[in-house]
Amino acid sequence: MADTSVAGAPSEAAPRGGIRGVYYGWWLVGAAFTGQLISVGAQNYVFGAFLKPMTDDLDWGRSEFVLARTIGMGLFAMTGLFIGSYVDRRGGRQLMRVGALLLGATMFGQSYVQELWQWWFLNGVMLTSGAAMTGNLVVNVTVSKWFVEKRGRAVGVAAMGVSFAGVVLTPLAAVLIDARGWREAWQWLGVGAVLVLLPVSFLMRRAPEDYGLYPDGKTAEEVAAGGGARAAADFASSLTRSEALRTRAFYLLVFSFGLGALSIGMILVNGISFMEDAGYSLTTAALMITVTSIPSMLTKPVWGYFIDRIDAQRMSIVGFVVTSASLVAVVVTVRAGMDWGVYSSFFMLGVGWGGLIPLQEVVWASFFGRRYLGAVRSAGMPMALGMGATAPVATAFYFDRVGNYDGAFLAVAGFGLLAVVLILLARPPVRAAAEDAAAAS
Repeated sequence: MADTSVAGAPSEAAPRGGIRGVYYGWWLVGAAFTGQLISVGAQNYVFGAFLKPMTDDLDWGRSEFVLARTIGMGLFAMTGLFIGSYVDRRGGRQLMRVGALLLGATMFGQSYVQELWQWWFLNGVMLTSGAAMTGNLVVNVTVSKWFVEKRGRAVGVAAMGVSFAGVVLTPLAAVLIDARGWREAWQWLGVGAVLVLLPVSFLMRRAPEDYGLYPDGKTAEEVAAGGGARAAADFASSLTRSEALRTRAFYLLVFSFGLGALSIGMILVNGISFMEDAGYSLTTAALMITVTSIPSMLTKPVWGYFIDRIDAQRMSIVGFVVTSASLVAVVVTVRAGMDWGVYSSFFMLGVGWGGLIPLQEVVWASFFGRRYLGAVRSAGMPMALGMGATAPVATAFYFDRVGNYDGAFLAVAGFGLLAVVLILLARPPVRAAAEDAAAAS
């Protein structure tokens, strides 16, 4: 079942049966966990901690500061088109090596920023490029190629790295800023990124078929007995990028998950400032990101477990509703000064966030198959990230004009409910393979 039709398969020795008897796909899950921890942490989770100290020190507006992330999302949307196809053809090892060095060097370089254009270039262009080569598109597409029947659990565990960034990197950044200042904090974070990511890059592999292995760790005997039928069907019925772009489902998924996830970037970039403006200290404000991140991290495998047993498309509705309702509760409880309600609201927001990544990855893979998944997923990025890019900067712009974040937060909650309608309208595309089988019967 080797994918001989895909050129450029890795030439390294096969990871026969994995390391110490563990299916190699699970080692890739660990690599994906770590890659997302650092890449997403560098882009989003530490960003908010630097907002006030950098804008106060350098006399920038908040919307000017946040514009770097908008530039970054736009760049990632375009580079993702090439990264996804590259991962399909050659895997993510070389990408992650280059990305680790670029990401670490850029974070270190941000400590020397003096002018706004320098910040936009370093954070918006260079840091984003490094993170794109080490982050979720590279690692989640890889994991989805190694797992089919256990895809929900595998992606759920890997996505815990995103939330773990909020548990460790957000408070770490706040502590470093308080103790050493924002410039030295960037230096420490940059060095740490290289030391963690570079060794992890050596674990990356493209697809199990390249090494005589089967998805989900199936043995040859299990596959011969029909145990790999689902994985074989998933592979054979995969849609190419051009085929996917001609389906209605492609655009409904792009917009539903794009709108449903708007709150993540908005809160990570503006949430700390939102709390500080309400009278909370930087340490307490950063703690709210941790309060959100812990349930987001711990519930991802739980979401994954149920995704493998219940229709992921329907479960997405639950994720969108919980996220939107929690965001409304955050605004209400912060303004009312209800500390217990603030903690509870951020906690439930994390529960909603916990499902968004595994739900999205499984729905996309189940709709379009795994063979060309990198190319298909990256084709939707310009639209999805275009939406995501607007939320943080529009929220900061709203603050600069109105003086608070409330209206922007509530608007994003409303978009989450619109995502429910869109995901309900999506239907898996009818694949040519399925049509041929029906005609033959």
